[in-house]
Amino acid sequence: MNGLKIAAIVLVLAGALALAYGGFSYTKDTHEVKLGPMELSVTEKKRVNVPVWAGIGAIVIGVGLLASGARMK
Repeated sequence: MNGLKIAAIVLVLAGALALAYGGFSYTKDTHEVKLGPMELSVTEKKRVNVPVWAGIGAIVIGVGLLASGARMK
């Protein structure tokens, strides 16, 4: 399997996941304070939304790469 085919499959899978989930979330440690034996930390949960057009675009580009790779053989 060459690099073009792998990239195309990754794009199709990423686009499908973007359409299915609409984004992803992660936690970020923003502050940590140590006062003697006591420790305080603040974590924020952030969400990144992936637009629908980006998911569809990734699928279209991935399928296009797969089709062009099949035509080259």
